[in-house]
Amino acid sequence: MPLESVLTRIDNEMPKAIERLMELLRIPSISTDPAFKDDCQAAADWLVEDLKSIGVAAEKRQTPGHPMVVGHVKGPGPHLLFYGHYDVQPVDPLELWDAPPFEPALESTPTGQVIRGRGSADDKGQLMTFVEACRAWKAEHGELPCEITFFFEGEEESGSPSLVPFMKQYASELTSDIALICDTGLFESTVPAITTQLRGLLGEDFTVTGPNRDLHSGMYGGIAMNPIRVLTKILAGLHDDTGAVTLPGFYDAVPEVADEIRAQWQGLNFDHKSFLGNVGLHDPAGEHDRTPLEQIWSRPTCDVNGIWGGYTGDGFKTVLPSQASAKLSFRLVGQQDPDLIRESFRSYVESNLPAGFSIEYRTEKGAPASQMSIEDPAFEKARKALSDEWPRPAAYTGCGGSIPIAGYFRDLLGVNAMLIGFGKDDDQIHSPNEKYDLISFQKGTRSWARILDALSRT
Repeated sequence: MPLESVLTRIDNEMPKAIERLMELLRIPSISTDPAFKDDCQAAADWLVEDLKSIGVAAEKRQTPGHPMVVGHVKGPGPHLLFYGHYDVQPVDPLELWDAPPFEPALESTPTGQVIRGRGSADDKGQLMTFVEACRAWKAEHGELPCEITFFFEGEEESGSPSLVPFMKQYASELTSDIALICDTGLFESTVPAITTQLRGLLGEDFTVTGPNRDLHSGMYGGIAMNPIRVLTKILAGLHDDTGAVTLPGFYDAVPEVADEIRAQWQGLNFDHKSFLGNVGLHDPAGEHDRTPLEQIWSRPTCDVNGIWGGYTGDGFKTVLPSQASAKLSFRLVGQQDPDLIRESFRSYVESNLPAGFSIEYRTEKGAPASQMSIEDPAFEKARKALSDEWPRPAAYTGCGGSIPIAGYFRDLLGVNAMLIGFGKDDDQIHSPNEKYDLISFQKGTRSWARILDALSRT
């Protein structure tokens, strides 16, 4: 089927596509706030009707939380599953928005037109790029080139409590040849990217307790061990002078990056000095023998996210506190097991507690990293298709953050996931004045049309 006519239709009907996106953006589908429960239902209903308008057998599926939207359409090519989420972050602080967050509008900026409004980039605008690509293809050719399952969630911004049970219940219906996820972006806002590895996450929140009450530093200072001193020594010992994490066994399941991927990363010419300079820093602090992109995408980390204890008000209160606390997070890669990392960390902490000290942990279950296999030919087909659309060739990239859905597709459905998105670094997702560049919306839609075409070819 000719691709060019689909691309032409996308360009010609972009004003209608923008208006459809605006309709969806006007629905305040904030999943974390019970006050917007009906709005989440309305957003799901809107998507069901929109999918039906292009011939998709779609329906809203209720969950204990917000509903899922599931749709199916037959086609001659492979079976693809496309995932996105229709819920959005809260808008606070409202006073920092330049316009009402749920009154979206096109806005001219020095770098081009943008779609301004909550959810424009995360994730309604991204989600609709795929839907609009399917709409144009169906209008041109009467059918889609592949069998497609649409899977839209309404709780991604609130921890996805209903997602895993739903996927287990409907596993046979959601299983496909490959899953497509649209919740990522362009590398440095210019290079199209397929994210192939995501770091996992483990958090530790703990308190060390020494004396049974706060102590007067004049009476007990020097002779009594200070819990803050104990805690800071423990934290300082987590890294050596080269930036490596010191926990026993920490790197045992960490793989090396393939030479082909490392070469692609080097070709991106990542400017780490500018990256750090934008936040007032200068030199990378991670492992000294790793490049900056390796540190961000393919190496595990240990970071202190919060530390407190003793008196922190105005003036001085000269006490040795009874307790000191900290919060840490570990970003995991490869086959690192969150449970084994937690065990190693706790053994390290407890081995450094003085006699008479105790410790209390407050933690949640960790999530392992996700690694997508690019040996699947679909990845290279999609990469070439993206390269045909954008000025710079597409690259396989990593992601320093965590997107659990990719791991769920692998572990629950046995399906490899391909993460492709068109957001930019300055989209201000989760912040006031969120936006999505019009060029991201248009070229993102064209990109999905190209990918559908490429994946449909044997």
